[in-house]
Amino acid sequence: MKVTVIDYGLSNLLSVRHAFAHFGAETLLTSDPADVLAAEKLVLPGVGAFKDGMDGLARLGLIEPIRQKAAAGTPLLGICLGMQMLLDSSSEMGGDQGLGLIPGKVERIETALKLPHIGWNSIKIVHNNPLTRGLSDGDYVYFVHSFCAVVACGEDLAMTTDYGGTVTAMVAHGMTFGCQFHPEKSGPVGMTILKNFGELTK
Repeated sequence: MKVTVIDYGLSNLLSVRHAFAHFGAETLLTSDPADVLAAEKLVLPGVGAFKDGMDGLARLGLIEPIRQKAAAGTPLLGICLGMQMLLDSSSEMGGDQGLGLIPGKVERIETALKLPHIGWNSIKIVHNNPLTRGLSDGDYVYFVHSFCAVVACGEDLAMTTDYGGTVTAMVAHGMTFGCQFHPEKSGPVGMTILKNFGELTK
């Protein structure tokens, strides 16, 4: 089992790699487009601002390789900012274009509660997919974010949470998946998600 983790300068890479290593997955950390094109499975982690993330991918020549692999059906998992960049665009910092792999946009969370949303929160499964195997409504995962995905197609909404309103927690479109929360920091529930991803076959 080999997972290629994309390094574009805005992510907590060590915790992601340790999480996959926990169940025996081999990880390759790379900024090289050739490695992305050769990958069996891709993980796009990230923390920070949407525009900074997309600028990092563009600077390293990674945008088209990621798009090509997603179009070919290679399993791809975006985490936190990495999930947001899977969508078409974001309104953060005046707006920017995303990877366009899942139709929709990223908007600031509409809530009367304090932002950013930081901490453990329970999930609700809307549409099952291979990554939700073994999970249940009410399971807790760990979030750190102020923006969330608003998908154009309801079928792509896999999981939600409540933070003074319904907030997207997971998206899924074909073999492209995104977790707004951090599975690598979400205990056994998060490990189940990462193990499910690691076991995917094209």
